[in-house]
Amino acid sequence: MDWRERISVDPGVRFGKACIRGTRIGVGDVLDWLSAGMTPEEIVREYPPLSQADVMACLARAAESERAGHGGGAA
Repeated sequence: MDWRERISVDPGVRFGKACIRGTRIGVGDVLDWLSAGMTPEEIVREYPPLSQADVMACLARAAESERAGHGGGAA
């Protein structure tokens, strides 16, 4: 999956934070919901503009960032 098809960065939206394309829902928001225990299905149900592919794109972007060394610290 190429997450770039679903995620965009626009300086005029959420101060330039990565968001699901066409929404103001941030990638960080989705990752926070997942880490809090929500399933992708629950996220999609709670936030109808999102699809499961959007949630997976957030994970793909986070994984790529981690591999590139932008993960924010040691595990």
